[in-house]
Amino acid sequence: MTPATRSLESLLATREIVIFCGSGGVGKTTTAAAAALGAASELGAKALVLTIDPARRLADALGVEEFGYLERRVPDDLIRAAGLEPRGELYAAMLDTKRSWDELVLRHAPNEETAYRILENRLYQNIAARFVQSHDYIAIERLYDIHASGRYDLVVIDTPPSRNAIDFLDAPKRMADFFGGRLLRWLTMPYRVGGKRGARMINFASRPFYQLADRVLGSQFLQDIAECFLNFQTMYDGFRTRARAVERLLYDRRTSFVVVTTLEGAPLREGEFFSEQLTTRGFHLGAMVLNRVLPEALLSDEGARAAAVLAADSESLGKMLSDLDLPELSDAERNARVLRIASQSFRDFSVVAKREAELRNELSRLPDVVASVPAFTDDISDLDGLARIAAALFVRP
Repeated sequence: MTPATRSLESLLATREIVIFCGSGGVGKTTTAAAAALGAASELGAKALVLTIDPARRLADALGVEEFGYLERRVPDDLIRAAGLEPRGELYAAMLDTKRSWDELVLRHAPNEETAYRILENRLYQNIAARFVQSHDYIAIERLYDIHASGRYDLVVIDTPPSRNAIDFLDAPKRMADFFGGRLLRWLTMPYRVGGKRGARMINFASRPFYQLADRVLGSQFLQDIAECFLNFQTMYDGFRTRARAVERLLYDRRTSFVVVTTLEGAPLREGEFFSEQLTTRGFHLGAMVLNRVLPEALLSDEGARAAAVLAADSESLGKMLSDLDLPELSDAERNARVLRIASQSFRDFSVVAKREAELRNELSRLPDVVASVPAFTDDISDLDGLARIAAALFVRP
């Protein structure tokens, strides 16, 4: 694999939106943040990373106070302290699902009165943060608004966690279908027939459900459901138009997807599946990032020869070390045992590293770029760590 196919630099330099996706636990959030950091420092871009990271690890790593819905700039002095020159600007924001839904309602409601009826509805207040497909759809909605503002050269988004990553791609269509679907019409049918009194004008097929629900949940709860969804239906036309615009943004030539995975079995299978789905559906798969990869030094002939020498000459080398008159190396037998263990460990890791190299070559058929991030011995918890990941993503010949 040539170095040109291992760097995200050209991808980030030519796109306005880069969407990082993948299964949970593969380092997607930190990789997305590191890519935005690299774009700000290496490309001079005004870059924003938008995340839904609930643990706030990213806020701590970036050193941003009051990290939340509003975009916050990462101080240049912190970037310099991490060994990078901030040629551009780096911003960060976290997805606030409830606030984003409120803004969506205010935007699409036919009038202010309807908007506030929805916002004050108790059912809406309880479910807004857990709405059907809400994380997936609201993440794209927020992305759409930020991109349309034109404030940033590059917007990097860390996609919401999902049991099925394809949900993110289907979110606009699913939401549009929900607002105009049969379930919504069925739930609100009695109220559409005759207002509040229409709640008692129920056809024979639906009567058992409503009678049971009335006893279990109470008539007030049923009324809240109906009123909430009746008001939602008034937003259907505007919402459907917006959902289509959001969907078009995902297909836009200025948008690319990056799949983050490790080379472990389950995450890799999911990463390959998602990559194939992106390509099949006509989205632009810009890159695959392989996280926590073993160092290439394990593949070197020099390393293999050194490991062989350690194994073959462990006794004599152990004796030589004991003659150095250092207390910690005084036991020749222990030194020899440590050298043999080190030799065997190197050879064991070399086998894994060779398999990883084969997998990288196989994966290169999927995206334009296959980048690798090495396995670090310590957790990534600050800008120094993000800078190390950025260096791996922006590797040059």
